[in-house]
Amino acid sequence: MTLRLLLLATLPIYFWSGAAWAQAIPGAEIVVEGEGLPPPPGDAAYSTLTIDHDRLGTLPSGRLEEAFADVAGLESYRRSDSQSAHPTSQGVTLRGLGGNASSRVLLLLDGVPQSDPFGGWVAFPAYLPDTLARLRVTRGGGSGLQGPGALAGTIEMTSAGPDLLPALTARADYGSRDSLDTALYGASEAGNGFVAYGASYRRGDGFIPVAPEDRGAADIPAYYEQGNASLRAGIDVDDATQLQASVRGFVDRRGGGTAYTGIRSEGADASIRAVGSGDWQWQALAYLQTRNLASGFASVSDDRSSASPALDQYQVPSTGIGGRVEIAPPLGGGWNLRIGGDVRNVTGRTEERYIFSGTTPTRRRRAGGTSRTLGGFADLGYQAGPLTLDAGGRIDFWRIGTGTLFEQAFSGGAPITDARYAPRHGSEVTGRLGAAYRVAPLMTVRAAAYRGWRLPTLNELYRPYRVGSDATAANALLDPEHLSGAEIGVDVAAGPFARLSATVFHNRLSDAIANVTLGQGAGTFPGVGYVSAGGAYRQRRNLDAVTTTGAEVALHLNLGEWRLDAGYAYTDPRVDATGEAAPLDGLRPAQTARHHANATIGWGAADGLNASATLRYTGAQFEDDLNSTRLDPAVTLSGAVQFPVSNVVAVRLRGENITDTRVEAGIDGDGITELATPRTLWAGISVTLG
Repeated sequence: MTLRLLLLATLPIYFWSGAAWAQAIPGAEIVVEGEGLPPPPGDAAYSTLTIDHDRLGTLPSGRLEEAFADVAGLESYRRSDSQSAHPTSQGVTLRGLGGNASSRVLLLLDGVPQSDPFGGWVAFPAYLPDTLARLRVTRGGGSGLQGPGALAGTIEMTSAGPDLLPALTARADYGSRDSLDTALYGASEAGNGFVAYGASYRRGDGFIPVAPEDRGAADIPAYYEQGNASLRAGIDVDDATQLQASVRGFVDRRGGGTAYTGIRSEGADASIRAVGSGDWQWQALAYLQTRNLASGFASVSDDRSSASPALDQYQVPSTGIGGRVEIAPPLGGGWNLRIGGDVRNVTGRTEERYIFSGTTPTRRRRAGGTSRTLGGFADLGYQAGPLTLDAGGRIDFWRIGTGTLFEQAFSGGAPITDARYAPRHGSEVTGRLGAAYRVAPLMTVRAAAYRGWRLPTLNELYRPYRVGSDATAANALLDPEHLSGAEIGVDVAAGPFARLSATVFHNRLSDAIANVTLGQGAGTFPGVGYVSAGGAYRQRRNLDAVTTTGAEVALHLNLGEWRLDAGYAYTDPRVDATGEAAPLDGLRPAQTARHHANATIGWGAADGLNASATLRYTGAQFEDDLNSTRLDPAVTLSGAVQFPVSNVVAVRLRGENITDTRVEAGIDGDGITELATPRTLWAGISVTLG
């Protein structure tokens, strides 16, 4: 239904961007841009990394999260990908600042926030990487002009236009476990503007996520079926102004590996942006996001011979509405100023059935609320000769609206719980300072300090969840997180041929939100109900802090037909905790590894023949906050080869986890190990026109 509505919604934009636009400015020169304002020159003072369109179009998995994995230290809460992971576990973070599944990275697509409005996770099946121009990653907090929420960094995704996309590409791949991966995308000029489109469909029988030694009759393959569609258009209103519009949507169906654990996620976005590129540069953006999640959780017998329903979150709808305006006046003299403001309003709730008698639920729960941020920002940069300076700041006003928690038996009677949480509000002043100096023709040193913040998501405030026999309760009284940090680094660059970047940093995340163990089953606990023997009861809590010190190195070589991209990240996060969370003091946050490394070597010939191979290493990490269960390190190998058959047809072979490495994604309180994607091989064909 979501995709059908999306396609209907795109029709006016398509016709608007076609013949009607061709008559908008007769005889005018067409300027196809499709992007917002360029990054300010002051960004040279910070640690940045760009993944280009060539890499995005040749990922062995074809999934966006693999591109994220090219950034050493950028990780999701779980090691599993969007074939088998629960969508709510796929928040992204950097620099070891994990500990729960909400994103601590500000993720943007063409300026629009992409994290789920309710939960802060990333819907990876919503994106077709082939249609992106680049990913630009800025490590470190305090996003300044980009918006609030950048504790660990900012990822800016930019859509591609006719300068990078052909008129049409169609591809279809068949893979292991009866998997199908298809896509259709392209772009073209249209009158005084452009149109770009993309759609993909993926499905597969999936694999059994429980490790072979732990499986029982209740364990079944975790199937998946996913699709997305997008349409973008832009028109040059005059020589210095472009109007851009975008609609996109996705559907995502996954199995959880047992009966009663089906997952349904869907959403649609729409945005409109105006960009001025004259002497006074400016942009204005407005957007709408809608999401809905349904997810079942099961209780599995001790011998794993049977499963029964434990929790049915049959509807988790949410909406995000926002916008931003920004102006860059012409100062001259090496100065650059960006000023503006942004607003984002989020509403959402979870509706659940729980405490089952057999397969019949006996109680229902509804919880949710609203939140809003309203901010103003300014970023002032100076660049002259070898020196670059940057100072950016924000003031944000936030409000968490009245929250509710209602629980009642289906048989009727008085509510079990009918709670109202009073609205809360506050303000945050954050910012960043940076400097870079070119000490030699090829070498630049830089230093930066920053402070950022993040408002708790509605998911953290109101939605409980289960993983195996473990249950985690929400906490409607959570406070915002705050990060202070500093870094120094060096960049060595030889034009487009080589770049080496190294950074050392120290961050302190105060009021860090984590899932804190408060009890063990068997027993009944507030906010989650019954927890079986062997299961853990946790609640989201604000820790005193998480401190992390580390280093990052990135290398890029472009040597004609050969290309090498490599990265390494070391982080040593530690928890500062008192009170009920005191047992966590000095421990490492859950699901954070000390070491991440990757290397991709690629080769491409002039006739279109190309190949690449990627090696990744993820160090050992702990499953839980008490550091009692360890996930082993893993090394994986992926690769792809493309053979041109003609000027328009190519054959492609690709493989994920080619060595079939065991990658542990989780271990629950009963000691049951969940695995990430095993070896997956693909063969396919593509047709490209224009």
